[in-house]
Amino acid sequence: MAQEYREKMTQAQFNALQEKLAYLKGERRTEIADQLEEARSHGDLSENAEYDEARNEQARLEADIAQLEYTLDRAEIIQNITNDVVSTGCTVRLRRLPFNGQPEKQETLAIVGRSEANYAEHKISDDSPIGKASLGKRVGDEFLVEAPVGTMTFVVEEIIITDEMTSAMKKDA
Repeated sequence: MAQEYREKMTQAQFNALQEKLAYLKGERRTEIADQLEEARSHGDLSENAEYDEARNEQARLEADIAQLEYTLDRAEIIQNITNDVVSTGCTVRLRRLPFNGQPEKQETLAIVGRSEANYAEHKISDDSPIGKASLGKRVGDEFLVEAPVGTMTFVVEEIIITDEMTSAMKKDA
């Protein structure tokens, strides 16, 4: 039997998702109910674009709520993070060795769960090729990542535990 996927996330991310869910179920639902009521007051619903848009917004809201509940129900809070080994929840400074004419490059990335990943914010999923390959590595370790442009070699330069993670771990202890 296949094991159910557990969404790994920091306590801070879990709390933020809970807050968002509370907002959607409370204030946002009320706003949309008010929009629907206002649109109904305009008469014939069969040709009422405002009503149709409010219903569509309501459907999107309910889908967002269901997705958040699903994610939170399957959340696994990251604990026991150290700067000895790369794990979900830590930040890692990597050096990509030169390849295919590209120069060496350093990058600092946070290894996070799928729902928290955002490359623009330098947060990569623990399920991404780089994230997956870096897990379990120590400072100085090299690892390979297969990419469409070729095989890239990375070196772990530093493993960083953020203040947010340190304080969250102290609260749990």
